[in-house]
Amino acid sequence: MRIAFLSDIHANREAFDACVTHAQRQGVDRWIFLGDLVGYGADPVYVVDRVRQMAAQGALVLKGNHDVAAASGVAENMNDYATKAVTWTYDELDEEARDFLRALPMTVEEDDRLYVHSDATSPAEWRYVTDAATAERSLRATRQRLTFCGHIHVPQLYHMAPQKPAVGFQPQHAAPIPLVASRKWLMVQGAVGQPRDHNPAAAYGVLDVKRNEMTYMRVPYDIDGAAKKIHEAGLPQILAARLYIGR
Repeated sequence: MRIAFLSDIHANREAFDACVTHAQRQGVDRWIFLGDLVGYGADPVYVVDRVRQMAAQGALVLKGNHDVAAASGVAENMNDYATKAVTWTYDELDEEARDFLRALPMTVEEDDRLYVHSDATSPAEWRYVTDAATAERSLRATRQRLTFCGHIHVPQLYHMAPQKPAVGFQPQHAAPIPLVASRKWLMVQGAVGQPRDHNPAAAYGVLDVKRNEMTYMRVPYDIDGAAKKIHEAGLPQILAARLYIGR
């Protein structure tokens, strides 16, 4: 079985569609969405509807902080442009879509895997995994061997051997990483819809369960189209500009 992990789509239809198409070509059997379907981008209705359809066919969908904010119309601890996007997104979504976002789980455990949007220590506090120390904190918070999260918009990978501190490294595009069974692993997915690692290409990951390998993918997409929609919607211009530079 091959599982695709998509996080932080942020209502970017062009990036989302590009990643789904790319993943289908990789022979993906299953879909896991690690939160933040909406926020920032100009296509929240399309993204939520498409993910709902995929969920009806067996995909798992986790809750992100922007999903919580967009479902309530209340942005807590967000900057001005994120707050404006939340307010706009709330008005764009109908009540059925908001109910879908409200009902999403914070975490899901499956076999030896944990799925969560942010740090596993306290998912509702939306803590970021930024380095080996915060990765180790998250790894120690679960008994699962493999943890998959997003939230920070930067692809990262950490592993921890018994009685040893966590060690991290930067994954490379399309390079399979063997997940040694004697270690715990934390796979931080990059962002589909708003990368922040200075690479504008959309990011997602694929777990090959049979081979016990994780592969990080980068996918070019129509940034001009996504940016134009943001401008036309009257959303803050920075939300379009940052797509071109991946930050």
